[in-house]
Amino acid sequence: MFGNPVYSEIIDSALESAEFPSSPENLYAPVRYILSLAGKRIRPQLVFLGADIFGHTDVASLLPASKAIEYFHNFSLIHDDIMDKAPLRRGKPTVHKRWNDNIAILSGDALLVKAYEELANCPIEVVPSLLKAFNKVALEVCEGQQLDMDFEERNNVSEEEYIDMIRLKTSVLLGGALEIGAIIAKATFENTHYIYNFGVNLGIAFQLQDDILDAFGDPHSFGKQVGGDIIVNKKTILHILLKKSLLEADVDSFNAIMSMKSDVSSQKVEGMLGLYDKYDILKAANSLKEYYTAQAYTNLKQIDVPEGSKSQLFDLADKLMYRSR
Repeated sequence: MFGNPVYSEIIDSALESAEFPSSPENLYAPVRYILSLAGKRIRPQLVFLGADIFGHTDVASLLPASKAIEYFHNFSLIHDDIMDKAPLRRGKPTVHKRWNDNIAILSGDALLVKAYEELANCPIEVVPSLLKAFNKVALEVCEGQQLDMDFEERNNVSEEEYIDMIRLKTSVLLGGALEIGAIIAKATFENTHYIYNFGVNLGIAFQLQDDILDAFGDPHSFGKQVGGDIIVNKKTILHILLKKSLLEADVDSFNAIMSMKSDVSSQKVEGMLGLYDKYDILKAANSLKEYYTAQAYTNLKQIDVPEGSKSQLFDLADKLMYRSR
């Protein structure tokens, strides 16, 4: 269990009981479907945790913003899956596979509108600040997705470019969820800044850990095919660090592995893992992950509240950073 089980139950219950029109069926059935594919619900919980640290635990004032974050997250997943031509999401057919691309696009759009509808239900005095924070995050997530797609067409992506891409595509939503909770709790500007940065750095470390697990995770606990990124030549941090370190003597071997087709996937994964091992890429990736984890903890420590109030966020960070799946 990630986060606070009480908050998780509140969010799950609210999403299960959320009412959407019955017609048009092809617009709202996919919305209900994607929301039923329960993930960890980390992002909507962060709204609650971002307020809780400042002593604000009023569910009625926090739940609409929490739902808005989850609606936005699932909107982005529906659209990302279309762009990635992904067949599965959380072990189930993606919306565009179960229905079609056009239905998926519209259903995603509906979820985005529903997110703004929920923000309008937040305490009126903080709605302008919430909209400013939410809009910034929403636009940055789009920028991150575009960069990710741009990188697919490029042969060389730097470590710095990759970190910036995952910051935008993944991390700002974690930081933004915490920031929104802090805004509702009426935290100081400084504390809101620190909790946002905690979430962003944690999000970067989280994605780096995901890259690492894809290549080095236990297939029984990881929950998906180990080496999947290698098979499709995805430019993860491992790939980028290897290309940066690669000696001339191994360039031909690297290119040969990259050109292997999916029908020899096991050999492709084995070959690339051999190069990762030769160049100690796991150590380098873990070092980078630990750097951003430390940055997250530093920001959390700077928040001006009693140390005991930070325990839930420290616990969440530990679980996310040292997970096996």
